[in-house]
Amino acid sequence: MRLAMPHEFRSRLHGAVREAGRREIGGVLMAEQIEPGSFRLVDFSVDSRTGGAAHFVRSVEHHQEALEAFFERTGADYGRFNYLGEWHSHPNHLPVPSGEDAASMRNLVGGERDIPFAVLLIVRASRRGLMCTATLFEHGADAAEIALQSA
Repeated sequence: MRLAMPHEFRSRLHGAVREAGRREIGGVLMAEQIEPGSFRLVDFSVDSRTGGAAHFVRSVEHHQEALEAFFERTGADYGRFNYLGEWHSHPNHLPVPSGEDAASMRNLVGGERDIPFAVLLIVRASRRGLMCTATLFEHGADAAEIALQSA
């Protein structure tokens, strides 16, 4: 899978993470499919209310509203614009999935929602900018790190 993160997207995400300080925040990722297996991050939601110093669980209702607004803006063209996965910050730890993060994503992909794959983006603000890792979770496969491309 190829995943592009435009500069404007990275800048907005960095601002949200810096504003949250030492508290974890997160939300859902929305993307445009450029071609099969190639996506460009377009938007994200932010739940800045439910995170703590070392834990984040997103509010389903808040993010459902963000997804519905995204689908309305993109003309409900689900084949091109859709939910891609989840993101959250690790302000006090390296930006890599924890065991709990991986279990949550495996449950999402292999669970009742019939989602064939999802990306988990973990971010951390630093003096040098935004540090990020992206991990692909696919039904029936091991998790795999994805290189983020600048766009």
